[in-house]
Amino acid sequence: MAPDPSEAAPAGLRERKKQRTRGTLLRTAVELFTTRGYDETTIDDIARVVDVSQRTFFRYFASKEEVVFEVQRTVEAHFQEALRDRPAHEPPLDALRNAVLRAWDTLSEAISEVMPVELYLRTFQVIESTPTLLAAHLRRCMEMDEKIARLIADREGLDVDTDPRPRVAVAAFSGVMRITGQLWVRGEDRSMAGMRNITEAYLDRLGPALSTDWRSSATGRPGGAVGG
Repeated sequence: MAPDPSEAAPAGLRERKKQRTRGTLLRTAVELFTTRGYDETTIDDIARVVDVSQRTFFRYFASKEEVVFEVQRTVEAHFQEALRDRPAHEPPLDALRNAVLRAWDTLSEAISEVMPVELYLRTFQVIESTPTLLAAHLRRCMEMDEKIARLIADREGLDVDTDPRPRVAVAAFSGVMRITGQLWVRGEDRSMAGMRNITEAYLDRLGPALSTDWRSSATGRPGGAVGG
């Protein structure tokens, strides 16, 4: 029996309403976190601005922390997909570099479906300035590193539990990513392009930093000569 269109339409409307409510809660919460502060914003504050009950908030999010990292989950999935798409002949570090830069180039559209890119970027400042969020962020980074190491091992046909190279490569890559994120937060250009530029500059130095004699290098830091 064919579905009754009169029944399907209300179900579709309810789903769209749920998505709108969820999106509004997410954007409102992040806006409050970035203006008032994470610890200073309560779930009641978020619910009050959106004009819903606290119970409604918990239908969509388990906690304030989940809200902060909601878009980051989309970003991480975007990067993992980009890594899976890299050509098999690329060496691991090249694949990681090219995947993250490709992800940055296509990320704005994915983020914009949820919230303004500028608002998302401001969450990095909230995380760096909030000890509980920074601890959660570092824990999530460790979990993400393990996922990426296993992806790299699969690409190379290796057993990640017996061959240390995938985890070593990912540790180096992730260390650079965390450094560039911190530099971006402290810098003046806090645009998506600014973050991408710092990321590219530092990733391009990763290979030489690991394999060359630093004492004989005339360009010891991105964008300039040693002591210059």
